Amino acid sequence: MYSSEKNRSTRSIILQYTYPRLHTKKSWYVDFMSFDPGAGIMRRKKYMLDGIPKITDRRKRAAELIEVLTKQLRAGWSPWVNVDDNRGYTSFADALNKYEAYVDRMDKDKTRKSYSSRLAVFREFIAKRAFPPKYVYQYDSALVSDFLDWIYFDRECGPRTRNNYRSWCSSLAIFFIERRYISRNPTEHIKSMSEAPKKRQPLTHDMLRKLSSHLATRNPYYLLACRMEYYTFIRPTELIYLRINDISVSEQSVFIPASVSKNKRDGKVGLNDEIIKLMLDLGVFDHPGDYFLFGKKMQPSKERASSEIFRREWKKLRKALRWGDEYQFYSLKDSGLRDLANSEGIVIARDQARHTDVSTTNKYLQGRDLPIHPETKHFTGLL
Repeated sequence: MYSSEKNRSTRSIILQYTYPRLHTKKSWYVDFMSFDPGAGIMRRKKYMLDGIPKITDRRKRAAELIEVLTKQLRAGWSPWVNVDDNRGYTSFADALNKYEAYVDRMDKDKTRKSYSSRLAVFREFIAKRAFPPKYVYQYDSALVSDFLDWIYFDRECGPRTRNNYRSWCSSLAIFFIERRYISRNPTEHIKSMSEAPKKRQPLTHDMLRKLSSHLATRNPYYLLACRMEYYTFIRPTELIYLRINDISVSEQSVFIPASVSKNKRDGKVGLNDEIIKLMLDLGVFDHPGDYFLFGKKMQPSKERASSEIFRREWKKLRKALRWGDEYQFYSLKDSGLRDLANSEGIVIARDQARHTDVSTTNKYLQGRDLPIHPETKHFTGLL
């Protein structure tokens, strides 16, 4: 199926222009067809030669024009792109290098790695093109559409991965637009594909008990990480930035600075009794206050770990307990939200999760786990 798509794609690339030709009937002129990315169609461009009196001079001028225009067209030039307005003739490779430098300075490890990975895949796709784009103005809907088809068909990725790449393509376009390389976002008219429900599932109460029993003696520091995720709902990418100074034993709270928070706002959430007890048992507060709570060995350290440390340990745990891969480290957050919402109400769960709206909290609750308001059971009606 995709071979025909690729054939059409190749034809569309070849037909970005036709070679210049000399016409010598009623009027003398050199013309060619070139794709207009703004209008989305092929348009004819003419260079009139009638103003040159001598026939020999006309032919000489025509030969010069054809040679120059052919070289320019092969290099990706288009007469319909206004360079002064959008700097569209910046080298595509240079534009991607600038984007790469921008990504390298991103604060979030996860975002930086994700964007760098997608950029590497995009460069792989570009390198395989029969006619790779030379200039940044060629970053258009046709190129993005071909790239997403390549992700979906050639790499055999699912709809969610394809949609994630579409979002990345949009962010790359925004980067280009802000620098006036292009004037419009080529992903605007490319629709997302429908996705199947997320595979991740919350843990049952029996599974939570088994987890606690298994880790209590084998890896108590990882048990602390699991309890932090289950009780506080702090994201793994935020957990690794927490320092011991951020924890208040007297208030039983932990502070999440805006500099590490996903929503870029300061936050503070409660610490369950079980977390405080385990921290005291492990001697967490015997370490300097500026130590990271979770270092490279899952213990307090002056060296910060990567958030991957939680997922690596989770894979070992999942294998030991013979759980399916639908149970992930983030399932602890799903489970904790479910249990807190059912025990204390969804508003309390919302605040603990630092959600701005209850509808966001509800996304973590599935089917029979959805809470009900007890007031609906006992209010006095009129029927």
